[in-house]
Amino acid sequence: MEYLRGSKAGKKVEQRISRGDELWTSVVTLTEVVSKYRREGVAEDTAIEAISSLSRIGIPDREDAIEAGRVHAQVKSGSPNFGLADSFVLRLARKVGATVLTGDPDFRGLAEAEFIGP
Repeated sequence: MEYLRGSKAGKKVEQRISRGDELWTSVVTLTEVVSKYRREGVAEDTAIEAISSLSRIGIPDREDAIEAGRVHAQVKSGSPNFGLADSFVLRLARKVGATVLTGDPDFRGLAEAEFIGP
């Protein structure tokens, strides 16, 4: 979302995109983006198209759901605001060997996360 907003954090994402790295987005994240845009009264078409064209969409299967539950239980014990959607993002990153670019403080300290927020 920060990339689409053109924010300072979004510029960091833009640098990653320009490197040509393979990008992944969890289908759960796509759902969150659509919901947020709708709640803000912003047309979500641009966001959906950008996410779909710039990244592969990770769709969880049964094993991903089980592992995301385990991840959620583990991380939430030290970070009470860590949500279920976050656990699917982290599961996908671990599965494909990716780094989570995030401004969400709940990801601070996780080896798979690169914090791009303020």
